[in-house]
Amino acid sequence: MDRNRKWVPGLGAALLILLCHVTSALEVPLDLPQPPTITLQSPKDYIFDPRENIVIHCEAKGKPTPSFSWTRNGTHFDVEKDSNVLTKPGSGTLVIDISGEKAEAYEGTYQCTAHNEHGTAVSNNIVIRQSRSPLWSKERNEAITVQMGVSLVLQCRPPAGLPPPVIFWMDNNFQRLPLDKRVSQALNGDLYFSNVLPEDTRSDYICYARFPHTQTIQQKQPISVIVLNNSPEGERPPGFMMPLGPASAKMVLRGETLELECIAEGLPTPDISWQKDGGELPSSRMSFHNFKKTLMISDVNEADAGDYRCSATNNLGNAHHMIKVSVKAAPFWVSAPRNLILAPNETGILTCRVNGEPKPKITWFVNGIRLENAPEDHSRKVEDDTVILSNVQTGSSAVYQCNASNEFGYLMANAFVSVLAEAPRVLTPPNQVYQVIANHPALLHCASFGSPIPTITWFKDSQTSIRNGDPYVIHENGTLEIHVAQPLNSGKYTCIATNNLGIRENHVFLEVKEPTRILKQPEYKVVQRGMSAMFECKVKHDPSLIPTMTWLKDSGELPDDERFVVDTDSLTIKDVTDEDEGTYTCIMNTTLDRDSASAMLTVVEKPDPPTDLELTDQTERSVQLTWIPGDDHNSPTERFLIQYEDLLHQPGVWVNLSEVAGTSTTARLSLSPYIYYSFRVLALNRVGYSRPSQPSRQYRTNPAAPDENPSDVKGVGTEPGNLVISWTPLTGFKSNGPGLEYKVLWRQKDTDGEWSSRSVANVSQCVVSGTPTFQPYEIKVQAFNDYGSGPEPEVMIGYSGEDLPLSAPESLQVMVHNSTLAEVHWEPVSIPSVRGKLQGYKVYYRRERGLHATEEETDQEEQVLTFSGNRSEGRLPGLQPYSLYNLFIRVVNSKGEGPQSSSKTFETPEGVPGPPSFLNVTTSSLDSLTLQWGPPMNNNGRLAGYTLKYQPVNNTNELGPVKVMMFLANETTTTLGNLNSSMLYKFYLSAKTIKGSGPIVTEEAFTVIDTARSQPTVAPGKGPTEPPHPTSPITQSPHPPFHKAPPVGPAFGSVNRTVSEDGAVISWEYFGHHKNVYVEYIVENSKEDWKRELVNGSHSHTIKGLKPGTSYRVRVVARDPSDPAVHSTDEVLVTVPAVPSRQVDIATQGWFIGLMCAIALLILVLLIVCFIKRNKGGKYPVKEKEDAHQDPEIQPMKEDDGTFGEYRSMESDTEDHKPLKGSRTPSNGTVRRDESDDSLVDYGEGGDGQFNEDGSFIGQYSGKKEKDTHEGNESSEAPSPVNAMNSFV
Repeated sequence: MDRNRKWVPGLGAALLILLCHVTSALEVPLDLPQPPTITLQSPKDYIFDPRENIVIHCEAKGKPTPSFSWTRNGTHFDVEKDSNVLTKPGSGTLVIDISGEKAEAYEGTYQCTAHNEHGTAVSNNIVIRQSRSPLWSKERNEAITVQMGVSLVLQCRPPAGLPPPVIFWMDNNFQRLPLDKRVSQALNGDLYFSNVLPEDTRSDYICYARFPHTQTIQQKQPISVIVLNNSPEGERPPGFMMPLGPASAKMVLRGETLELECIAEGLPTPDISWQKDGGELPSSRMSFHNFKKTLMISDVNEADAGDYRCSATNNLGNAHHMIKVSVKAAPFWVSAPRNLILAPNETGILTCRVNGEPKPKITWFVNGIRLENAPEDHSRKVEDDTVILSNVQTGSSAVYQCNASNEFGYLMANAFVSVLAEAPRVLTPPNQVYQVIANHPALLHCASFGSPIPTITWFKDSQTSIRNGDPYVIHENGTLEIHVAQPLNSGKYTCIATNNLGIRENHVFLEVKEPTRILKQPEYKVVQRGMSAMFECKVKHDPSLIPTMTWLKDSGELPDDERFVVDTDSLTIKDVTDEDEGTYTCIMNTTLDRDSASAMLTVVEKPDPPTDLELTDQTERSVQLTWIPGDDHNSPTERFLIQYEDLLHQPGVWVNLSEVAGTSTTARLSLSPYIYYSFRVLALNRVGYSRPSQPSRQYRTNPAAPDENPSDVKGVGTEPGNLVISWTPLTGFKSNGPGLEYKVLWRQKDTDGEWSSRSVANVSQCVVSGTPTFQPYEIKVQAFNDYGSGPEPEVMIGYSGEDLPLSAPESLQVMVHNSTLAEVHWEPVSIPSVRGKLQGYKVYYRRERGLHATEEETDQEEQVLTFSGNRSEGRLPGLQPYSLYNLFIRVVNSKGEGPQSSSKTFETPEGVPGPPSFLNVTTSSLDSLTLQWGPPMNNNGRLAGYTLKYQPVNNTNELGPVKVMMFLANETTTTLGNLNSSMLYKFYLSAKTIKGSGPIVTEEAFTVIDTARSQPTVAPGKGPTEPPHPTSPITQSPHPPFHKAPPVGPAFGSVNRTVSEDGAVISWEYFGHHKNVYVEYIVENSKEDWKRELVNGSHSHTIKGLKPGTSYRVRVVARDPSDPAVHSTDEVLVTVPAVPSRQVDIATQGWFIGLMCAIALLILVLLIVCFIKRNKGGKYPVKEKEDAHQDPEIQPMKEDDGTFGEYRSMESDTEDHKPLKGSRTPSNGTVRRDESDDSLVDYGEGGDGQFNEDGSFIGQYSGKKEKDTHEGNESSEAPSPVNAMNSFV
């Protein structure tokens, strides 16, 4: 994978052009007066095609527009008088029509002159010549006869043409003659033979000349060559055919191409080599051609001068030729003169610096006239290559010409001097935006013009003055360069052009963008054919730039195939084929830069099968197999697998024979006799095995005696008195020939008797009868066929048949270690009595009965333990305590068991009892539980009693303190009191003997739930919800987990719900002890997740924040992190009633409260004033008050005399029904009397209220009018500030 990040080529070109502009001649705006400047002219040497018009270019600019004139061969050429000559409008370009004239008439040297009132500019001397393609001169070529081996030159010598023709040799069929290091074409077109061969004989050696301008081809008469072989030339050392002699010289002009040529003859054909004496050949500009016979050096400079050695070498010697190269130079510019814009009274210098070999002569002209012949100008001074103009004045503008020449050519340049007084002007468009990539150069232009030349200054963001120095450079033409632009360089830049005639400014803007970078590059892929390949190319770029992603394959466009899928940041190739292999490149382009990365795709596949299998170097037992590997499909072959088919014994079955490395194409194969072989080869690479190759030709091996004997030879007796000898037969592949049989030999061991033998065929065993019981025999089996016997077989040991043992073990003894383990000992039988291979001893034992007096007799199954080998003792584990056992022993061999020994009885001591048979909770109440249990199934001794342990378990599965109780053996029930209600208890019960306690059984149960704690909801018209009857399921576990108490029975009872102002109240009955209990709810018919609130340790919960007018589904859930089961109540539906929109209560408004407070304060002040007045001795006018209230219904309020009538509530007055703040209004509309004795509410007409002598109120007014409840719609008199005031008037 490779990667290539580039700056956009357009930017690089722009930078190059701009830097060239920095040093180019000063441009004068065309709206200002200026002398002529030649902008286009024809080349100095112009060869024209006589079939086309002659076009001589001459264009110029200036102000005013220049006029043009021409000279031909040094004299004025009046184009107006020649009807064949036209001048292009607006320029001096000549178009000469030569269709009806002789073209030679217009050959010559032309020069163009452009003139206006400010000066005259002249062009180069343009030499016009007609191209020529002359015919070959008639000649008769005689046949050339040479002896084989000599050298030969066939000359071409084409006619001189203009320009020179291109030479090549062909035959009559227009086929180019083959060229090599023996036969080559020289630069002059001649055909050189270093030595000739008989095949060089032919009659059609034809030289052709092609003339480029006319595109015509001229043919030389064919040359016939006859090579004789009657006196061939012998081998000889090299010699040079061209150039001749030991040395030669060559001159070349600077900048041209040096061509050095050496052609040598000799037999064998010599090899050519080049070197430069005292130096090295310039490798960057050097090239070899014509089979190294031509050395070319391009763009020659002075350092290329020197001695070049050409060497020709063959096996008989070598030859050398020295070429002395000299380098001359036509004039070339060191510094051409440049236009000058001068203000009046300024001084300027024109410089014309050239070089050449020989040194050029410099001649100055002004307005086309030699300076010596021009009018005298005291402000002008000439010093060789320099013209100094001092204190110039308006009107002294002119065009100066510098001509530098030597014998190899000339140079001429125009440079004008324009005297102007002009204020600055900025030529760069205003507000131009420059965008560059960070860490690249930025160039901000400020092209300007003025005379005197303006001074350019730069400012950033209209404040900071920019001076030359890192990171800024201000070029001569005013361009501001930032070497390495950074984001902080972004902003507004101002350039100011100033001279003594004025000032101008211009604003430009710089935006520094982030570079485009490929973050994740495509990676090298190796993909199997038919699979998919994906290249990723993730890119980061400046967000303000628009990126374009392009994918290329092998530097070209992607194939137009739907299998290529281009995504935003990837390329996927589906169903890859071999043609998809190549280099894939992702290119991210923006308007400013680009980044690219490449990766290769290699398509692999299983290798093609090998071909051309060939058998060589054949012997009786081996053969050489060679093959040609198939295409490995870009995955190197790891190894080759060679298989064979046995057409004689197993036709159609291919067997792996050998493997060789993947770099091998041959294998030496070991063979077996009497096989009809056919071979094939498979190639393996990382993808897999190839298809098998085509089978090789058949190769048959000759029969031979067996190379090996049967394997796995055994001798085993199956019956008393016989010996069965068996073996694994040889396969047909190993038989080595026809007539395969086996010779079986045997004899009794250690007897040194003769071998008995028997020959058998097509079997794998032989039965020998009449053998003694279980005796060792030496046996061997040898293979043989019609061609001989196999090797001497190996002797194996076998045994004749066994019989049942004759005797039984004796002296039985039993040692009891504990209640479940005993050890038995016996005296082994003699080896001869075993009559076979001793396998071991079998101990048969049975439990006869228990030792407990009350235990019933049971029929116990007999148990057997086998002890391998020649043993005399063994252990009997797993016995039942407190029991009587009986045992006997038999000896065992491979045939079977011998007679049993005498019986032996033994007793086991007491042990710990088994677990109680059951444990149940029979009854439960608020504070007690009754337990019942059964005795163990196996007491294992005399039962001593029971141990009961129990402890409470809370809702978080935490266990409480353990309590222990002991019971006698005859006790099987108990009642536990003083327990907590609604509590889970866990019980552990075990039985015990004098040996200790046995395994425990466990049980769990709840006490009855206290309904007073459950806070049941009372529905209208119903009593409290009754709790369900508790259940006490029985669970038994011989090995209970003490750390955790799993729940028993249903975890939940009934669920009730009510809706209050605070929310929905959910209550439930809970019997479990899970760690986490939740109330979960969800809006009815909603697909959202259930909302959950933790309520551990509680039986009711209020769900707050429910939305009015919405129905919810609610459930209670118990979860245990260690238990996957989840317990849940049935879902209940809770509907939250809608709340009516609230009206604004005036009693809660701030302005109303403030008003009431002000009124109350006023009344308090008035009351204080009245009481003070009464305390000073005033009397309350009771009589006047009574008179004033004679008819309260019609008594008006008197305002004119300053007194108040009695205020009375009217039914039509809505204010009558508004109680004062703090009063209570019953539902029937009447105003209740306040409990305070000081209240004025009950004050009204009539009655006998009592006052003391100073008029203060001393008793409750009792004359209040009673109203029937049916008159509740009438208004009763309410307390009022006005009434209170009337009572004190």
